[in-house]
Amino acid sequence: MVEPVDELSDAQSGRATARKQRRRSGHICQVVHGLTVGGAERLAATLGRFASARHRVSFVCLDELGELGGVLRHDGYRVEVLDRGAGVSLSCARRLSRYFRDESVDLAHAHQYTPFFYSLAARGPRRGPPVIFTEHGRWHPDYPRRKRMLFNRIFLSKRDRLVGVGEAVRQALIVNEGLPAQRVEVIYNGVDLSRFDFVEGRRQRARAALGLGPEQLAILQVARLDHLKDHGTALKTMRRVVNELPDARLLLVGDGPERGAIESMIGELNLAPQVRLLGTRHDIPELLAAADLFLLTSISEGIPLTLIEAQAAGRPVVSTAVGGVAEIVPPAHAMLAPAGDDAELARHVLELARHPAQRAQMAEQGRERARAMFSEEQMLASYERMYSELLT
Repeated sequence: MVEPVDELSDAQSGRATARKQRRRSGHICQVVHGLTVGGAERLAATLGRFASARHRVSFVCLDELGELGGVLRHDGYRVEVLDRGAGVSLSCARRLSRYFRDESVDLAHAHQYTPFFYSLAARGPRRGPPVIFTEHGRWHPDYPRRKRMLFNRIFLSKRDRLVGVGEAVRQALIVNEGLPAQRVEVIYNGVDLSRFDFVEGRRQRARAALGLGPEQLAILQVARLDHLKDHGTALKTMRRVVNELPDARLLLVGDGPERGAIESMIGELNLAPQVRLLGTRHDIPELLAAADLFLLTSISEGIPLTLIEAQAAGRPVVSTAVGGVAEIVPPAHAMLAPAGDDAELARHVLELARHPAQRAQMAEQGRERARAMFSEEQMLASYERMYSELLT
């Protein structure tokens, strides 16, 4: 939920943002499915805000505005919603083409494949703004699609830039999308590491707010309630854990279409005392401070921001070894298991619960890796160089 702000300062802020946007040359349009609270959407919003210091910035949502879209409008940014509808929509491509033309868009930054497809279709194979395509993750199952390969080959321009958020994602773009290997580069996702610095008393306050006792094992999972995140495996893992540690607690942060199914499964497994659905939260640093370890049970991932945040906060990770997870938390720094293997995941959780020294060692390794590879500053500098090159 967006925090309330003073109405006068809100209006002044919006007008000031609009005036600044008009003064800047070079219009960058961030094209997304929607601006809900998710990893790709958060990065698109962060990139847009950062770029607005030097360029005019707007956002186009193919499908829905979302909570982040509302916040961006509140802050004075132009956010257009195209209401794409089901299937391939030629009218959506035409509306996006008109937007590019009427708003004099100089560069489109498409996040994920569908926005990339519509950006190329709106632009055409030869005319219109260059397109940056950032692939944040892959659908499951992932396999070559010949029609998409042909479309990519015809519509991709020499000016366009292709980015995978990790090496596993880069390889998927090459193998399954047929994109030229020499043109696909890696820019790792990054987060504002300072938000997760140690703050005196933060852990005690956060645990008290959640009603956690000093000795209770708190396991945190932050993920959209979507089938790709496989919360069912998280619940089965927890069922095994509470057989040995009945006071353990699993905190599930996020919302989405699977909420009803997850609630039903919690009841079926008799986990209501041990599992809490916290919904969408904006205090992730506090929740990580309260937790003893971080759990991720996805069947498909790119470079999940939540794992980077967990490492930055010094929380040991138990995760499925899918997508780019091992690029963030290599096996030497985390406890990894195959997708769907709740027995192995539970074994890892119990091992860490019993060995606090091992948790402390993994925490320090995670902090060092986050600082070295996944800072927001590094990510933003890489994209700004790309923006400047394409707008020059």
